[in-house]
This record gives sequence, C-alpha cells and structure tokens, in this order.
Amino acid sequence: MIRKLFLVLVAMSAITAPSYAQSRYQERPPAVVSPDLAAPWVAQVNRRPIGRQVRDETRYYQQDPRYYQPAPREYERYPRQQEHRVYREERRAGRERQPATRSVPQMAAAPSAMRRPITPQIDPIYLPQQVAYQSKYKKGTIVIDTRRNFLYLVEGNGQARRYGVGTGKPGFEWAGTHKVTAKKEWPDWRPPAEMIKREKAKGRILPAHMPGGEANPLGARALYLGSTLYRIHGTNQPWTIGQAVSSGCIRMRNEDVIELYNRVPVGASVVVI
Repeated sequence: MIRKLFLVLVAMSAITAPSYAQSRYQERPPAVVSPDLAAPWVAQVNRRPIGRQVRDETRYYQQDPRYYQPAPREYERYPRQQEHRVYREERRAGRERQPATRSVPQMAAAPSAMRRPITPQIDPIYLPQQVAYQSKYKKGTIVIDTRRNFLYLVEGNGQARRYGVGTGKPGFEWAGTHKVTAKKEWPDWRPPAEMIKREKAKGRILPAHMPGGEANPLGARALYLGSTLYRIHGTNQPWTIGQAVSSGCIRMRNEDVIELYNRVPVGASVVVI
C-alpha cells in the first residue's frame, strides 16, 4: 500500500515540475527602493528594467530615470519657504538699487514741537509776579536777594515786581551796591581770561569772543553794574533760573530781562544782598 502511494506522488511531481520550475525560476525585475529613505517604497515587479544591470544599485537607478527621482531640494519641498526666499532676494536687490531715504522726509514732515528737545521746566514761583514788599529803598531800585534767588523792582507803596534769577554758585557769591552804567540789546560776550583758564582746566574751551544771538549766554539784554564784570542779563538756559549756577552774574529769563530792561534807566541803583 505504501509503495503504491509513493509511486502516485512521483508521477504527480513529474507532471507539475516543468510548469512550477518555469514560474519559480523565471527572470523577474528586482524590487527597487528609492535612495531617499523618507520616501515610500516602490516595488517595480511588473516591468523589466531598462539598461545594464550592475551590482551597484545606486548607479543602476541613475541610469534609468523611471526608477530614480532625486530628492527635492528644501525650498522645492516647501513652496512657502521658496516664496519667502525670493521675496528676501528682491528686497535685497531693491535696497542696493535704491538707498533707503524714507526716514528723512518723515522727520522733515513731523511737527516742530515733536522735534524740539525736551528741557526741564522752572518752578512757577520764579515767574514774574506782583508782591507786597516793604523796604527802605526808593522807587526804581533793584534789590537782588541771592539767598532766595529773587530780584525785586521796587514800585513804592509797599509793592514790588518780583522775578526769579540765577545767582553765583558757591565761591562766586558777592554783595554790594552799584549803579546801572550801561544797557545793551543782544550783547556780545567776551569771557574774562580767568574764566577761560578755569573752564579750560575742566576740558571746556570757551571762545575769546561770541557775537550776540540766541546761542549767546548773555541772552537778549544786559544791564552792566558799575565798573565790575558783573551784569544782569538774559540766558540761553532758562531752566537754571532759581539756582546758584553762574560765575557771579545775575541771569534772568529772556522775556523777563527784556521787561526789566524797558523799565529801568541807566543810573538806577542795584543792591545785591
């Protein structure tokens, strides 16, 4: 019985062997995987490869464009990045062709109040005002209180016009009585030799002469006191009014010194206390 079964199996294998061998050992195209490991696998099992087959699969893929597609470049893979790259290049080329000048017209068109530098404000107590003032001095006398930084123009009847002033800094205080010997509008400035030397030691170079004008430290008006180098004058630094900051002169706001200039004649008495 066993022998009969063995003969049947041998006969069946002889019949099916040619067709099985033909389907099993026939030449088939290889399974191709893209060199880009991030890409999906592509099994080329239904087409015969074109070109010479070699062991180096990379070289083989390069010979057949159907089996090999190069990995896309970064900006090709992400079109949005490509747009930004082109935009940056266009902007860079535009800057090279047309220098940026946009900020200049904007500043020129801005209101002058916006371009004006911010400066400190003086205390309102140093603004001109009418005050009660009892004194022994006759009408028209100028009295300067260097301790409180006030200048009084005596008007009589217990009244005076009071102005805020800047006075001599420590070491430059003085007191005394003088006459107004001269008056000048927009005076020029000739710093004394000792002031030039003193400021040079601090690293500040003063001019030997400065014509009158808004930049002049003596301001809009000057009243000269006796034969001294001291004056009652305006200033180009109004925020210093009410402080001890000068080299001995009495400084006022330009609008205030103009008012005083128009009310005080040459020969008026000036008392500094």
